[in-house]
Amino acid sequence: MSVAPTEIERPESAEETFAVPEPDVPWVTIVHNDPVNLMSYVSYVFQTYFGYSKDKAHKLMLDVHHKGRAIVSSGSREEMERDVQAMHGFGLWATLSQDRV
Repeated sequence: MSVAPTEIERPESAEETFAVPEPDVPWVTIVHNDPVNLMSYVSYVFQTYFGYSKDKAHKLMLDVHHKGRAIVSSGSREEMERDVQAMHGFGLWATLSQDRV
């Protein structure tokens, strides 16, 4: 007489039970207003580094000036860290944040 093997259920680990895939939320680079840099220089940086048109760079610069900040780029965290470092290299105050749209 042969006995069939019994199936043993493996308990789920806490990781398997509670693991929720996070949405692919992009990161953004934010340039903040400062009392040091000229508006024309900020526009120049946006055109030079990001390749924005004169009109787009001017609009973003006005957002920085009037609203206190502007989102100037979005993408992966690594890309935004690079952009923030570049803005610091140009003497601009910049931070990165995860976009919560």
